[in-house]
Amino acid sequence: MNTAFLYAATVLIWGSTWYAITLQLGVVDPVISVAYRFAISALLLLAWCTVRAKNMRYGARDHLWMAVQGLFLFCANYAVFYVATGYVTSGLVAVVFSTIAAWNLLFSRLFFATPVDGRVLMGAALGIFGLGLVFWPQIGSLGLHDNAALGLLLCIIATILASFGNMASSRNQRHGLPVLQTNAYGMAYGAVFTAIYGVASGRSFLWDTSASYLWSMLYLALFGSVLAFGAYLTLLGRIGAGRAAYAAVLFPVVALSLSVALEGYAFTPLAAVGAALVLGGNVLVLARAKHFSWVRRLVRA
Repeated sequence: MNTAFLYAATVLIWGSTWYAITLQLGVVDPVISVAYRFAISALLLLAWCTVRAKNMRYGARDHLWMAVQGLFLFCANYAVFYVATGYVTSGLVAVVFSTIAAWNLLFSRLFFATPVDGRVLMGAALGIFGLGLVFWPQIGSLGLHDNAALGLLLCIIATILASFGNMASSRNQRHGLPVLQTNAYGMAYGAVFTAIYGVASGRSFLWDTSASYLWSMLYLALFGSVLAFGAYLTLLGRIGAGRAAYAAVLFPVVALSLSVALEGYAFTPLAAVGAALVLGGNVLVLARAKHFSWVRRLVRA
């Protein structure tokens, strides 16, 4: 698959999972839903790998790194994010998570000595600023006299954990571990770690038989986890962590569009300007460097 298709699939699928997640809330504890989601995803991927006769035999060291990826990417960050949503709005959570592009650039530089392109930094900054305009009502109402500050801190921690998961995936791909099998084992480890956390924290393993819960679970497990993570982590290995993570800057705009259509969200002029800035930053990040040589000269000046 070409890079543009993988990128579009990542943005559209993950952008739609925000609405699907709202259908998961209610009967089942969110952390337990995360465990269910990645358990189902792992079973689907393991079954697919078996049918396709993929190599599933790896050494202890490889499994250790798959477990590290699972811990950060398919467990810890989700658990922390779900707790954070109890303190701040989903729009603000999306804004904070969009900074993963910058965290990926930072950690790629720190762990892999990856050069940081000034054009990419400017594009990511433009996109994050645009998202700030899109979600300005939520940001403007953030107070320091309630639990909002704690929620913001948790969002930042969760984003850093997700970036660590991205770094583990980069490391695994650099060592020749295929994305499909790594995701299968990583999601299985993530589901186990999340379930252990659920037991340790006294959560009940309930199940919701409503159609909305079942369909949203299937969508999140198959599309949101198996397909989207496969596309995103393939991008991560192909175009680098910083550019791949820019999908996290764009998919909240998709989520906002769905909110307008399905939840009656009023799209303000300020939000429209913010969305335009996000798209402009996206072009800046993804376009070939030769088309934006003026940016490099500006950064150097």
